[in-house]
Amino acid sequence: MKRSFLQSVSLALLMAGALVAAGLKVGSAVENFTLKTLDGMDVQYAELAGDITVVTFIATQCPISNDYNERMKAIYADYQPKGVKFVFINSNNTEPAAEVKQHAASNGFQFQVYKDPGNVVADMFGAQFTPEVYVMKGGKVAYHGRIDDARKGEIKDHSLRNALDALLAGKAPAVAETKAFGCTIKRVKAS
Repeated sequence: MKRSFLQSVSLALLMAGALVAAGLKVGSAVENFTLKTLDGMDVQYAELAGDITVVTFIATQCPISNDYNERMKAIYADYQPKGVKFVFINSNNTEPAAEVKQHAASNGFQFQVYKDPGNVVADMFGAQFTPEVYVMKGGKVAYHGRIDDARKGEIKDHSLRNALDALLAGKAPAVAETKAFGCTIKRVKAS
């Protein structure tokens, strides 16, 4: 009896992991979803999205995500005037909205950060790390992965910038998927 219980738990964990890992792939259509402002109001993705939209999962406590704060601000400043829309999402169950709001203010973010209660949106996308980026073109995932290849030091591959430049030029990104890295998203515990 004990063995079958352990097998059931293992199977449930494997299935839950597979659901999270499945997520959206390059070419997948992105359906509308709901986020919360840091003041607790509902906002629809459809209201935030444009022809090219960057969805970035970030954190307040992750040192790797924080190493990217200045680069995220620079990318936003460079591409938002070109019509690219940005949606920054904090899905960490361990980081309340008040903390996210203070973090955004103390880092001088010119962009809004939204909460994803219950990590529903992170699960839908299959996001695992902070930072992790999804770029949509015409409502479909055109790029998924990292911002660039260097947490600190010399950047050799400006992955997100390369993808955005290609999409703005009417081309598909030469590299549509890269491996994201960072801290894992702190999800709600399954009951």
